[in-house]
Amino acid sequence: MTEQVMAAIDGSQFSEGVCDYAVWASQALETPLTFLHVVDNHSQTTPQHNLSGNLKLGAREKLLKELSDLDEQRAKVTREQGRLMLEAAQARAVKGGVTTSTTRQRNGTLVETLVELEDEVRLLVVGKRGETGHQTSGHLGSNLERVVREMHRPILMVPQTFKRPETVMMAFDGSKTARKGIEMLARSPLFQGIACHVVIVGANTAEHNSQLEWALDILRNAGHEAQGVIRAGEVEETLSHYQQEQGIDLLVMGAYGHSRIRHLLVGSTTTAMLRSSKVPVLLLR
Repeated sequence: MTEQVMAAIDGSQFSEGVCDYAVWASQALETPLTFLHVVDNHSQTTPQHNLSGNLKLGAREKLLKELSDLDEQRAKVTREQGRLMLEAAQARAVKGGVTTSTTRQRNGTLVETLVELEDEVRLLVVGKRGETGHQTSGHLGSNLERVVREMHRPILMVPQTFKRPETVMMAFDGSKTARKGIEMLARSPLFQGIACHVVIVGANTAEHNSQLEWALDILRNAGHEAQGVIRAGEVEETLSHYQQEQGIDLLVMGAYGHSRIRHLLVGSTTTAMLRSSKVPVLLLR
């Protein structure tokens, strides 16, 4: 089974960014590109109230039949809208240089569908919010939060507008997962030619200096331009300040660790970090 760069698209304002970052990743990884649209029939269903006390039996049955027909019509329209979005995504990919891509439309929920397709995914590309998320909302889409927790594949959460990454920052805590992240950064064609920054949040100790030196050696030995810092402070605030200060284009974080960064990525601060980021965030599992 060939692994894909899978781009989950919907009618949200993030879909163009999802398409463009997926095209970039597919080209860099030399991996096939698949666009996925999931029709959630449950979200389209008209709420059905108990009308038995308000209507005579015949009228109630007639109304429920009309509601059922309306739901069916809505589902057909949604599927057709999805088909057109998938066609538009393919056309956009062609303009970006990917002449061959695959489209898939599935019924169900996004999270269940992605978990089912997980073995086919090399990298999942998603927007910060779906089409039901308020455009000015600072919150993440509920689907994205669930996907981050359920999926065991790298997830690239992207903003609305594409910018080709030229610098990447790795939040590093010396854990086994974070070390794997550094090794992935070093060898992945996704980051070829991209300057790497390694940030440890904590006290300037001998242990942290040793961890930072290890990470920079791995990256430099792989041919990367790399620099790193150790900074004290709150994890989210410190990482955000460094990203803005250095003009970082892409943030990479391990989903699990053994320090304060672990709490950042599995607790409520996860949402805050992903929510506040204006650049793509790659979550490693």
